[in-house]
Amino acid sequence: MNQTAVRPDLRAFMSAALRRQHVVGAIAPSSPVLGRALSAVVPTGNASVVVELGPGTGPISEVIHARLAPGSRHLAVEIDPDLAAHLRRTRPWMETLYGDAADLGALLAKAGVERVDAVVSTLPWSFFPGDVQERILGQISGALAPGGAFTTVTYLHALPLAGARALRRRLRAVFDEVLITGPVWRNIPPGIAYVCRRPVDAAP
Repeated sequence: MNQTAVRPDLRAFMSAALRRQHVVGAIAPSSPVLGRALSAVVPTGNASVVVELGPGTGPISEVIHARLAPGSRHLAVEIDPDLAAHLRRTRPWMETLYGDAADLGALLAKAGVERVDAVVSTLPWSFFPGDVQERILGQISGALAPGGAFTTVTYLHALPLAGARALRRRLRAVFDEVLITGPVWRNIPPGIAYVCRRPVDAAP
């Protein structure tokens, strides 16, 4: 990342974290190492459509952008209006959509997108009640093209907790394949990535 963007990014992150602690789930911006683990599902050989959920100040956006083939579309859904404005200023190569991931289908339709090749998420799942988690996962599974994949992160310290176990159950109920990669130690806090493929209710 361009080092001149680091300080504005950090200021934007701290401002959002102080204003909306229930929305910003991380204690620090995601690391490039975590970004590489999550964005491994982003196609590199052909033009593709990739959606990022909860981009925050954009550290993982940078990693995704570096992988994309020419002609690709990178759409980012951000619920915090100030962070969305920050992303539009600092990452003009990305289509930032201000809105809720629970409304992903409508947001994509408005952007002229029917199906996507990959969804990368750093949403704070533990902050969402079960019905909201299910709605977001349903929106993701409905948006994925055949052969597409979804990745998301959870943090190592949370794995034994009831909320993390419930998320795993929901992922396995929605996707035929759920793989765990990591841990990614070079992140604060250390995280693991879930790589999910083949929505179970997808049309043949």
